[in-house]
Amino acid sequence: MGDSRLEPLVLTADERRTLENWVRRRSTAQGLALRARIVLACADGGPNIAVAARLKVNRGTVNRWRARFLADRLDGLCDEPRPGVPRRITDAQVEDVVVKTLEQVPDGATHWSTRDMAAAVGLSQSSIVRIWHAFGLKPHATEDFKISTDPQLIDKIRDVVGLYLAPPTNAAVFCVDEKPQIQALTRSAPVLPMIPGTPERRSHDYHRHGTVDLFAALNTATGKVIGKVTARHATADFVAFLTEIDCQVDADLAVHLICDNLSTHTAPAVKTWLLTHPRVALHFTPTYSSWLNLVERWFAELQRRRLDRGCFCSTDELTCALEEWIMLWNTNAKPFRWTRNAEQIIDAIGHYCTRISNSAH
Repeated sequence: MGDSRLEPLVLTADERRTLENWVRRRSTAQGLALRARIVLACADGGPNIAVAARLKVNRGTVNRWRARFLADRLDGLCDEPRPGVPRRITDAQVEDVVVKTLEQVPDGATHWSTRDMAAAVGLSQSSIVRIWHAFGLKPHATEDFKISTDPQLIDKIRDVVGLYLAPPTNAAVFCVDEKPQIQALTRSAPVLPMIPGTPERRSHDYHRHGTVDLFAALNTATGKVIGKVTARHATADFVAFLTEIDCQVDADLAVHLICDNLSTHTAPAVKTWLLTHPRVALHFTPTYSSWLNLVERWFAELQRRRLDRGCFCSTDELTCALEEWIMLWNTNAKPFRWTRNAEQIIDAIGHYCTRISNSAH
């Protein structure tokens, strides 16, 4: 048998493609990526000593992986099973943990903890952690869901998402909603500022100085916001906000407003106002689907960056802070980008409904 170091190394198209993928992917183990580079370099021609110098590895390393590849092809580059400590946890014990986690609860509790499960099955707490991690089980975690019962769910999703992804020409599209009952709060003790090693600290209790409501209309194309702070969010206030939007939008543009199903948005006074302003059209999200309204994403930014840690001694101070936030936002506004089309959303809702309908609960 000839010397493998001198035997020509020829790759098939599939082998070369696989090796190149191993080199390119960040998820590939470092050792496997190096072996793939060695084989590719050998296939390009040249003696092993030249390949070793080019890749800055030992010549023996090139000899070994070249020979392994010639003997077993791609399988020869993968690590062989290594000896280790025999398993002390059997498959039956693992199955018992998974079944108990999914189908039972401990006495007097609503879900398992690692300590409760370890005591119930006779394993260590760390073993329970590893088993749960391997099977993606998180008994401590919970999520809420609400499926819309709107009979026009599909039509409304297509309507709203269509405005995001393919807005009509010569038109402005706004996402409109109100953030009610914004509280003007001050803490019962002064806020302790952040110092190295210690975050900012605030007292848990607070003093309330009244509330205001914020109407907001987010322009989906520019990201700019038209805002109006009021003492309440009655129908008359919403009509006044519609008039504000109508005044600020160019007269030669049609106006499409995406709203939720609040009764204020469908009141007779609003319908009368729409009859006198034919260029304005309202589009409604499905019930229980406020996530479909992009202005909710802007409200989240407002809450996180201005309200959560703000202290306001009066509603006037809170109103000034909200108006200043809107002005600063519009100075460097960027639109939120909607990425999923209507069919993807409808399919996802269908898959989720099928999943919860076929569950064992």
